[in-house]
Parts: sequence; structure tokens; C-alpha cells
Amino acid sequence: MAHRPDETQNDAQWRTAGDRIQTLLDASAAGGAVARERAEQLVREITDLYGAGLKRMLRVALTAEPALADRFAADELVASLLLVHGLHPHDVERRVADALDTVRPYLGSHGGDVHLLEVDGDVVRLQFSGSCKSCPSSSVTLELAVEDAVRAAAPEIESIEVVAADPDSSSTVIPAESLLTRVHANAHRPVAWQPVPELTELAPGEVGGFLVAGTTALVCRVGDDVFAYRDRCPGCTSSLAGAELTSAVLRCPHCRAAFDVVHAGAGQGGSEHLDPIPVLVRNGVLSMAVAEGVA
Repeated sequence: MAHRPDETQNDAQWRTAGDRIQTLLDASAAGGAVARERAEQLVREITDLYGAGLKRMLRVALTAEPALADRFAADELVASLLLVHGLHPHDVERRVADALDTVRPYLGSHGGDVHLLEVDGDVVRLQFSGSCKSCPSSSVTLELAVEDAVRAAAPEIESIEVVAADPDSSSTVIPAESLLTRVHANAHRPVAWQPVPELTELAPGEVGGFLVAGTTALVCRVGDDVFAYRDRCPGCTSSLAGAELTSAVLRCPHCRAAFDVVHAGAGQGGSEHLDPIPVLVRNGVLSMAVAEGVA
């Protein structure tokens, strides 16, 4: 469903509403504990009031036209409000499955895939497969993509467990133990999603350099898809500034090494990989996941 320009602009405003509310609550603490408690109670009363009204409206709407459930769920702002009030029309398993579908193309670009095994209470069990073992950054990109999507769609989920693949499967299967752990093992360099709306300005076939939270990224647009990599050739260790992009092949301007930007930056004719940076749409804005404070 297409959004009108004014809807898109308003969405950007409401995405930060939670932060503004929290800022006001924190400011109320200047009046002492009683003032803070009263402010929090006011927010709860208003939230409960609008939640009760939203519940009645939803019941009336879905009774008249059940197909509206999918339209409500597809609207990011409406869906987020329904989640807050526990009114989302889709159960948690459906929401997790839909969330995985949104990141499956991205995982495919890294030679991987994800399968939802079950949702058991507040635990999601997944199984990964693919051919990324030669890409050292794949576990990080997969974790960020999958965990972010699942938690956004189902905030009630407490943990995400990875079930090991069949030991008799192909040797190219991504080691399950490496997934959902790499980022936590590097907690001294926390990874955060940084909005980079300027990425939408890249034209198909164009390459651009971006400085994001201290990290220099080389971004390529192939058709409608955007792929980002750290600005370093693994072959000659030089900057990739001035690199040429032909179809989906990026060529280093110095050593002329070639890399497939669509498939996790795999080197052509060699074992080297570009170092990928996850790029996903978060809160309606193209964003990169980079380690904070890395020069």
C-alpha cells in the first residue's frame, strides 16, 4: 500500500515520540520523586485510555471487514501501536515468520538462509543454513539482521536460540555456534544502527563513500538494492575510493582485484572477501550497523 508524502513525514515524527516522552519524564524528576511518579501515572492513564478506545475500534473494524487485519499489520505506525497495547491481529509466530521474510533476501546475499523451527512461549528457535563459512563477517551481519527484525516484530520475545543444523548436511553450512554470539563477544566495540538516509540518493550502478559513526563505508547500488562494505581492499589493503562497479562486480582501483558485491563481497579468483556492513531499512530509513567509536 502506497503512502502519501504527508504520511511519510508524519511517520518520521512519530518514530521519535517515545524518546520525547521519556525526555519529558526524565525532566519531571527535577521536581522530585513525587513529581516523577505523577508524570508516569499520567502517561499510564492516557495510554490505557487510548488503548481501550483502540481496542473497540479494532473490534468494530475487523468485524465489518476482516481483511483490514493485514492492512493494519502492514502499516508500521499502526502495527507498533497495536503491539504496545497487545492488540496486534497476528500471533507471535506469524509476526516472526513475516519478519524473517523481510530479511531473507539480505541473508541470501550472504549465501545464507534462516528457518523458523518454533516459537515456544517467549523463546524463538531458528536454524541457519548457507555457504558463508569463508566470510568472517557473515555471523555478525546475520545476527544483526535477524535479531533486529525478530525483536521489532515481536518485542515480547525474550531470547533467540539457534539450533544446530544436521551434522550430515553440507560442509558449507554456517556453524550455528558462531551465530548470535560474535557481536556479544566483541562487547567492547558495541554495534549500533545508524540511520543514513543519504543512501537513497545513490543511482543504480553508482558507488559512494560515506563516513558513518567514524567508519568509512563504500556503498554500491545494484538495481534497487544497496550493499555496504568497509573501505579497504583485502588484497592490497588500500582504500577502495575510485573503485569501478560493473554489473555487480566491484574492482579495486589499485590492484584490480574484483569482488561480487551482491554475494557478501566474495573475491573472484581468490579467497579474499570484502568486509560487509549490514544495511537494512529500520524505522523506514536505510541504516548501517557499525561499531561505535571506531576510527
